Amino acid sequence: MNYSRSSALFAQAEKVIPGGVNSPVRAFKAVGGTPIFVKEAKGAYLYDEDGNKLIDYINSWGPMILGHAYEPVVHAVIEKAKKGTSFGMPTEIETQIAELAVSMVPNIDKIRFVNSGTEACMSAIRLARGFTGNDKIIKFAGCYHGHSDSFLIQAGSGAVTFGAPNSPGVTQGTAKDTLLAKYNNIENVKSVIHANKGEIACIIIEPVAGNMGCIPPKNGFLQSLRDLCDTYGILLIFDEVMTGFRLAKGGAQELYNVNADIVCFGKVIGGGLPVGAFAAREEIMNYLAPLGPIYQAGTLSGNPLAMAAGLAMLETLNNDTELFNRLAKKTEYLHKGFAEVLSENNISHTINRVGSMISIHFTEDQVIDFETSAKGNNETFKKFFHGMLQEGIYIAPSAFETWFITDALTYKDLDATIAAVKKVTSKF
Repeated sequence: MNYSRSSALFAQAEKVIPGGVNSPVRAFKAVGGTPIFVKEAKGAYLYDEDGNKLIDYINSWGPMILGHAYEPVVHAVIEKAKKGTSFGMPTEIETQIAELAVSMVPNIDKIRFVNSGTEACMSAIRLARGFTGNDKIIKFAGCYHGHSDSFLIQAGSGAVTFGAPNSPGVTQGTAKDTLLAKYNNIENVKSVIHANKGEIACIIIEPVAGNMGCIPPKNGFLQSLRDLCDTYGILLIFDEVMTGFRLAKGGAQELYNVNADIVCFGKVIGGGLPVGAFAAREEIMNYLAPLGPIYQAGTLSGNPLAMAAGLAMLETLNNDTELFNRLAKKTEYLHKGFAEVLSENNISHTINRVGSMISIHFTEDQVIDFETSAKGNNETFKKFFHGMLQEGIYIAPSAFETWFITDALTYKDLDATIAAVKKVTSKF
């Protein structure tokens, strides 16, 4: 495939946009080469500026669970735009989507809409600190909760050490209140809590990790976190920006039958427009201004176009009783096809899958956390990524990102993808 126009557009963008992109992973730094510039998309397919058609497995990093340019969402946005794009005042549609979201998700009474997943997680942390009166938070190495300062922390040298900033611009003062734990290691979490008794406001976790590839929680891990939080008066926050309304109507809480105290949303809840949200039971949410002392605000929060897109999306998900089963079956079909081909070609691999999230790790070891994920052969992944791209398959340009399956994918698309994997890996 020819990508000359994308290359030219990237060179042009680099002159006026840092790195030529507005989000770093788009720059292909992890895989090399030049990023693809998209012209349009429909259903399961991307059409780039060079005229290439690509089967899409990132789906805007998750929101396009029903496919690109899903007609009810497009129609809702167009009709709403005709009546104005922003008011900075309450609108009825905000209440409509809030009522629907609360009815779909377990253990939440109220929800507040913001403009991104980052903002949702940042606000949830502030709410947890204000509600508990404690300053410290526990996050897990390899889990990503947006680019707020508190979350850009890497692991220290020991299990209970303070975090260190992982990005210039994040102060040591901020870092000292973020404690690092190991994903899927409940004993490690216990040791962090015991070293900081009475100081921890919350534990925040991706219930299914998606930023070190797809990594499911071990059996009982989430429930053990719930039990620890109950014992020590700590709030449990599920970052369901990826998993919310994707793994089930009620997200990971429903799937694993574990209730969080605060839940963060993004991606699917906005129908492809910039939306985030955080939700909890009433006693926690009432701490927010204007009812309570914890301040949080946003000029474009509850934007009518975003609310219209999100409402159209959630209505479809709520009414389609077979959707999540269809998605899981398609993802399982891919999993089996990938495993068979990679085994035939003697490629060391581990495949992780939950619902409509899946990732291939080029290692024979089980991938259960950031440390084991990092053992994957990144050079193999680079060859795999570019080989798949040449076959018309677009996957995440990083070995540390989950793939997202959309309902718009047909079994013909899945077979074409499996065939591409076979062709590409036969050359390794």
